[in-house]
Amino acid sequence: MRTPVDTATRTDQARADTCGPEPAVGAGDDPRQFAQVLSAVYDAAMTGAKLPARPRPVISESWERAATAGVDPDAGGGHGALEVSELEISRHESGLAGVLPELTRGLDAVIADGDNVLVVADHRGRVLWRSGSGRVLTRADRLGFIEGADWAEDAVGTNAIGTALMFGRAVQVFSAEHFVRTHHAWTCAGAPIRDPRTGSVLGVVDVSGPAATIHPTMVALVDAVAKLAEARLRDQHRESLDHLRSIAAPILARAAGPALAVDNDGWVAALDAIPPQTRIRLPGRTTPGRFVVGPLGECDIDPLPGGWLVRIADPDGRRPTSVELDLRDSARPVVTVSGGAGGWSFHPSPRHAQILDLLAQHRSGRSAAQMSADLFGVEDRTITIRAEMSRLRKHASGLLDANPYRFADAVEVTVRRAVG
Repeated sequence: MRTPVDTATRTDQARADTCGPEPAVGAGDDPRQFAQVLSAVYDAAMTGAKLPARPRPVISESWERAATAGVDPDAGGGHGALEVSELEISRHESGLAGVLPELTRGLDAVIADGDNVLVVADHRGRVLWRSGSGRVLTRADRLGFIEGADWAEDAVGTNAIGTALMFGRAVQVFSAEHFVRTHHAWTCAGAPIRDPRTGSVLGVVDVSGPAATIHPTMVALVDAVAKLAEARLRDQHRESLDHLRSIAAPILARAAGPALAVDNDGWVAALDAIPPQTRIRLPGRTTPGRFVVGPLGECDIDPLPGGWLVRIADPDGRRPTSVELDLRDSARPVVTVSGGAGGWSFHPSPRHAQILDLLAQHRSGRSAAQMSADLFGVEDRTITIRAEMSRLRKHASGLLDANPYRFADAVEVTVRRAVG
């Protein structure tokens, strides 16, 4: 394949120098004529002939990446779709489930006519959710554009999902701008969704459909909806900090020295006797224990539901984090967590109590296959184990480690069982 030229036709270079979304077709362009030009450019690029025009930089760079990755422009590529249970885990871990209403409400109108499909993918390019009429979904099925499928650039070449992830902002991919020839009948517009807590990309919202049905303003609309989702994520983060603050307030009141409560990303929910600050940098692998925390110096870190209690270290010593699993009432097990500044408790489900009991018996840890055999008598229910552990670690933040699954080394564990 000829290496695409990194300059653009018309006003595309000016567009590439801005921070806004990257449309393919301008409002004054004839889509059919533009599609013909793109088709000629594509054919020349794939055969090494002289280019009749130059693709946009975002497209030429993407074509080069796809060729380097070994994507076949005629046969396509990609990996198999996720199993249903694996898809559910990916949805749960994506951080996007809570903003689906914002995404669907904002784009309902563009899929209402039945020509377009709405897709939400994760940060790897895996399709997590899609919606649209049966007619357009059937067409999408034929392209492998299904839930669980991999639409990263190195899997299926240039497309609005994978290319928006690589480009870092909204992009429209029109007709023959797609690297794989069978995708040329489609046009797609995708915009990345960023986590306001970390700035990292959580995924992409995309609208795809037959080339003639996508309006030039679609990429701006998709970008605006992505921004609405990010605003909702900011609201959810504030709500989670408020919840953490309510839990931490009585614990901070009992703390003997300077302390603060932070979420898992280091955002401060509450503090006592410490100068005001918005965020601290936690250790790379945060577990209960004593660590140096930036300008705060040596600190004792203890788990809280949804975050951490960070206390300026007492030179006289540290009270270790302890977990008591009370199984005496099988219908209502209780987990009590105690640390240097007090404690908190929660009621695990019977299955989660069974898992905690198992991990208490195997402090060196258990693999997903071993836990499957322990709990179900077979080793092949690892996906179920991973899903349960993902849910459990949301409640028991900081108490559990993975690879293998186990209680954190610094945690002391006691199990109380019914007698007789």
